[in-house]
Amino acid sequence: MKYFKYCASGNDFVIFADEEKKDRTKLAQILCDRYKGIGADGLIVIVPHKKYDFEWQFYNCDGSEANMCGNGSRAAAHFAHYFLKKHKYLNFITGAGLIKSHIEGDMVEIKLSDVKNIKEPFEYKQMQWQLCDTGVPHLVTFVDDLDDFNEQLCKELRLKYNANVNFAKVENDELLKVRTFERGVESETLACGTGMGACFYLAQLNHKVKSKITIQPKSGENLVFRLEEDQIFFKGKVKYCFEANYNFSC
Repeated sequence: MKYFKYCASGNDFVIFADEEKKDRTKLAQILCDRYKGIGADGLIVIVPHKKYDFEWQFYNCDGSEANMCGNGSRAAAHFAHYFLKKHKYLNFITGAGLIKSHIEGDMVEIKLSDVKNIKEPFEYKQMQWQLCDTGVPHLVTFVDDLDDFNEQLCKELRLKYNANVNFAKVENDELLKVRTFERGVESETLACGTGMGACFYLAQLNHKVKSKITIQPKSGENLVFRLEEDQIFFKGKVKYCFEANYNFSC
């Protein structure tokens, strides 16, 4: 089996196509291991679908399945277009539902799944938080200084609410900076597409930003988010890194 390594906004993924869905928990743990495997934040498996262009299985590096990954979905769309020869306009099924994508060169834009489960703001450890689901659940707090990012606090909240945790700073009404602690990775990552989407949506809902903005995650890349008819669109570069055969006998 040939495996493909992708990077999107600082998140990295191992991707391959297969003919059927099955439990690949152990495979995800092996391939995503950064010392003995290929190394990645997640594993993406592309499988056929009768109605849409494809379906995916997404695994975090610890082997847990996730319904959605924004950066992963952009990488999956790029892979399907360039290696599986799919159209540049793609519709595919994730655990969070239908995702639409458009590929132009290395730029990929996706429409995230509908935002749901928006909770009222609450206070925890003298900070204001709000929860929403952009494919996976996210907690968001807006801060004046991203150096306030506290990994121990993130771990507490992740366990308490079973959600990813985001610190966001509004630089101006067209620029947002975000740091994210991701469940499944159980650490801060360089970027999280659904996390940035949650920060953008709640910032827009609370009149902090315009309906089209730039977001900078920890990776430093500039990503474009826009809200159109209450739908979040997310655009940025995707990098195909390499392909490899993994030796399972060692």
